[in-house]
Amino acid sequence: MKGSERQLIFERWLVDQASRVENKLANLLPTGEDEPGRLHEAMRWAALGGGKRVRACLLFASARACHPAPDVVLDRALDLAASAVELIHAYSLIHDDLPCMDDDDMRRGRAATHIQFGEAMALLAGDAMQPLAFEWMSEMPIAPALTVQATQMLARAIGSKGMAGGQAIDLLSTGVRLNETDLAAMHSKKTGALLGASVQLGAIVAGADSTHREALRRYADALGVAFQVVDDVLDATASTEKLGKTAGKDQEQSKATYVTLLGLEKAQALALELESVAREAVKSFGDGGRHLADLASYVVQREH
Repeated sequence: MKGSERQLIFERWLVDQASRVENKLANLLPTGEDEPGRLHEAMRWAALGGGKRVRACLLFASARACHPAPDVVLDRALDLAASAVELIHAYSLIHDDLPCMDDDDMRRGRAATHIQFGEAMALLAGDAMQPLAFEWMSEMPIAPALTVQATQMLARAIGSKGMAGGQAIDLLSTGVRLNETDLAAMHSKKTGALLGASVQLGAIVAGADSTHREALRRYADALGVAFQVVDDVLDATASTEKLGKTAGKDQEQSKATYVTLLGLEKAQALALELESVAREAVKSFGDGGRHLADLASYVVQREH
């Protein structure tokens, strides 16, 4: 297969998976007709209508690599897991944009949730989205032991030793010059933990063995850092219109980034190096891992 054909297939797959999880979220989320309507409208505003759905795509690709045969029951479980991951991500963006955090008025090219609905309702929307995500996880039609394992994996990824802890370190590090080790440790929690959990959740739901899980761990570790490196590069180089959020916020807030630490060219080179590490980690999956490999390239080469 030619490179251009493979790229076209991958791009179509990305669109299909994003639509798949968008539709599932739209069906699962409560509507404004359900009381309290304003809260539910805020939740839908934050969760629907955009986003690359990278975490859901990682989950789907991981499951496909571990369980390539079609399986209707597995697909139902994956839809719930992917929706849960995207809902968690959406809640984190609500809180990230609040004035007490990164203080951003825009998200995905439109008003941030706290701008559209007010700070109090935005905070409550994020609070409500977390337990709802775990409710969906509990409904997966898989073995109870796997449900417990998957739920624990996601809970650890977003708690004080994962995403929330990484955000805390980020706040405490504003104006502080971190070395590369400390910066990587912070972002492995803030950004990498949920990305890594998305990869591992696909494997858990698909019943992957320990060998596959270890390969996916190496893949996710590299991808998580690469994702943040590219985020830092884009914040320094892309426009607000391109990003869909305010550009240049990291420099404005004196945040530690890979660009401020390494410089632009070295940060870009590091992202490419990490892409190679991630792609190498999933070679053992053969053709079944091609979407994971392509996702690594997509993350590094994205423009927003």
